[in-house]
Amino acid sequence: MNAVDERERRWRLVLGREARCGSGLSSADQGMDAALEALYNRGDDASGGGGGRRSAGLGASAPRVSRWLGDIREYFPTSVVQVMQKDAMERLGLHQLLLEPEMMEAVEPDVHLVGTLLSLNRVMPDEARESARAVVRKVVDDLERRVAQKTRSVVRGAIDRSSRTTRPRRAADIDWNATIRRNLAHYLPEHDTIVPQTLVGYGRRSRGVQKDVVLAIDQSGSMASSVVYASVFGAVLASMSALRTSLVAFDTAVVDLTEELTDPVEVLFGTQLGGGTDINRAIAYCQGLITKPNDSVFVLISDLYEGGVRAEMLKRVAAMKSAGVQVVVLLALSDEGAPFYDRQNAAALAEMDVPAFACTPDAFPELMAAAIQGQPLTAWVDKHQDA
Repeated sequence: MNAVDERERRWRLVLGREARCGSGLSSADQGMDAALEALYNRGDDASGGGGGRRSAGLGASAPRVSRWLGDIREYFPTSVVQVMQKDAMERLGLHQLLLEPEMMEAVEPDVHLVGTLLSLNRVMPDEARESARAVVRKVVDDLERRVAQKTRSVVRGAIDRSSRTTRPRRAADIDWNATIRRNLAHYLPEHDTIVPQTLVGYGRRSRGVQKDVVLAIDQSGSMASSVVYASVFGAVLASMSALRTSLVAFDTAVVDLTEELTDPVEVLFGTQLGGGTDINRAIAYCQGLITKPNDSVFVLISDLYEGGVRAEMLKRVAAMKSAGVQVVVLLALSDEGAPFYDRQNAAALAEMDVPAFACTPDAFPELMAAAIQGQPLTAWVDKHQDA
């Protein structure tokens, strides 16, 4: 097929059957066209004038939807399938059909689907819950394989380097940048050199708990993807003996899910997406979990739309920071781009030198490493946003 024919074919598939195309579609393209039309077909507007309003073509038939899900997996790559499934949820209201077990076998599991299933958790019949759990398990296992090794490696290195000593045992343990800064007063201009009277190095690895990490996850509906990723990362961090990791989910109430961290699927089914938000109450609870402020990292994952007492929430963050806690505020932990968030609260936190920003799952291990080492997070954010 030449370039002109291929371009014409693509436009025909984009525009649908109403497009005028010089050549016909192949049998495979006809199947692809039918799958696209079922989701994105054009229908008449309410006045009957053919105004081009898009309407749904799948109906509410579980078998028909199941066949359609199978078709799109045949004709399109996984990334496109996931987009089409998400569109079908939003445009066609397929949430109720997902409660049927046979539907679970037809869908392509991804983070968005997990968020949808979790939002339906409380109304899901028992026979559908087991199928849904299997879908969630597949996505969680895939995510763990993707992030676990890097997270453990990067965070373990940060823990080792966060311990400082003035008597490093090996040359490899010397932090030369810190040593030079410490000894600038001993510069000898006639020799153009610095005499390092005091060495600064990394301490030896300890077998005990070195840092406390407290994750607080906003489980309002807009945070679905962040809840999934945070639960997986929480489980990975909890598997590291050098960290004492706690995980708290909140809306207007607070649920401590730390005991479930051995299994992120249990963590996810312990959340309840949707509802209001009381960030102040969640932070108050987390303050009670922090016993070693100077060795603690508090990670708040929230869009910052506060339904509780805003002034108290800001005071608590300020108190944590002044006590020595490294405070991290993530507006989102996902790959979904710029999130919606409360800009007034984000600005108030920035004035405390607590930047609020979105973070991708791939960047999260480096962020945790920076926080554990006590690096200024404003500089870390600037560096990664410019990258």
